[in-house]
Amino acid sequence: MPSGPRDRRPVRLLYCRLRGAPPARPLQPIPAYPSSEPSPTVTAAPSPYERTPPIPEIDPARFPEPLRAIAAKVRGGERLDADDATLCQTTPHLLHLGRLADAVRRRRHGDVAYYNLNRHINPTNVCVYTYNCKFCSFAALKDEPHAWEMTHDEVYRRAAEQGGNEVTEFHIVGGLHPEWPMSWYEEMLRGLRERFPAVHLKAFTAIEIGWFAKREKLSIEEVLGRLREAGLGSLPGGGAEIFHPEVREVICDGKLDADEWIEVHRVAHRMGIESNCTMLYGHVERVEHRVDHLLRLRALQDESPGFNAFIPLAYHPENNYLGLEHHTTGSEDLRQIATARLVLDNVPHVKAYWVMVTPKLAQVALRFGADDLDGTVVEETIYHMAGAETAQQLTRGELERLVREAGFRPVERDTLYRPIERGGAPEPAAAAAATA
Repeated sequence: MPSGPRDRRPVRLLYCRLRGAPPARPLQPIPAYPSSEPSPTVTAAPSPYERTPPIPEIDPARFPEPLRAIAAKVRGGERLDADDATLCQTTPHLLHLGRLADAVRRRRHGDVAYYNLNRHINPTNVCVYTYNCKFCSFAALKDEPHAWEMTHDEVYRRAAEQGGNEVTEFHIVGGLHPEWPMSWYEEMLRGLRERFPAVHLKAFTAIEIGWFAKREKLSIEEVLGRLREAGLGSLPGGGAEIFHPEVREVICDGKLDADEWIEVHRVAHRMGIESNCTMLYGHVERVEHRVDHLLRLRALQDESPGFNAFIPLAYHPENNYLGLEHHTTGSEDLRQIATARLVLDNVPHVKAYWVMVTPKLAQVALRFGADDLDGTVVEETIYHMAGAETAQQLTRGELERLVREAGFRPVERDTLYRPIERGGAPEPAAAAAATA
């Protein structure tokens, strides 16, 4: 097992190169983005993936001079380019940037702010990439004291215990276990579907899908087809980190690369499996790496629509081998929300994940372009092992209070952003939980 100090030294050197002086050589070329024009709509009904329409009430003259060109583009419904995205990431006029992002957010969603009743389940943290992903505080080798492996019955019990009678989503991700075949996960999905037939199963990052394909010698489409047959409903967006190879070389060398991550989601979308997308920020990346990441996500959404939400994930420095000590600031967190809302004009939702940024800052983020706070969560493991000090869960009442006191109208949603009306009908998981 590598020792911490030995691992951290080369990371420190690369960190200085990435975040310190300008690079000695230009960035490695990235494949050209597809046309910025979206694919033609093939149905009469409006698509949630359509680009943000014009917002004529925006007056560019009321913004600081450096932001007026961006304001004019937002007003006219024009797409921001790489230079615009770079300005969003660097402008000192953060409040004005937030005003623009809020205008886009309100044009799309009005005064609605979404949340859901979900439950996180992590069947194992045993992972073959434990010492490849230097930013990860979650993974462990099988013989390490903090490693765990749930049985199927333990998964079902966790789902029933704290999922309660109202949960509409199980969010399931974990380590890449070197010994568990894909059939183990298929049986888990079938067991959950049998016990909780009304609960949506959002499971497995692109990294996990790629591992299943490699281990079982299957194509991505074959893996997704089998998992969907077992009960998979959609994919989460984890594992994207930062796409650029300069950064991946430092933080997750050897893990699924950007093109492979993109291919998993491309195939999923073409199969009708919706997903989310993420970006891990606040570590060794530079502004141009963030911009490149956002533009590649936007290009994939143009080509193969299916991303429901973008979730910016703030890096937490505790208990990992990256060797950094700083946390992101509130300003940096709000900047990523606002930039995403302005640049990702074809992604319907931007989420302020309260577990990462705290409930209080998530409230503020609703004024900076976010329209979703995520959900009740119940038991979050990955970011708390990285040092997150937020609560493990919020109740529906607490989430609705956060939304209302921020000046918005709370709307409970399911995983695919369909509003849920609670009434006298039986709660979706009530009968199933009793038999688990």
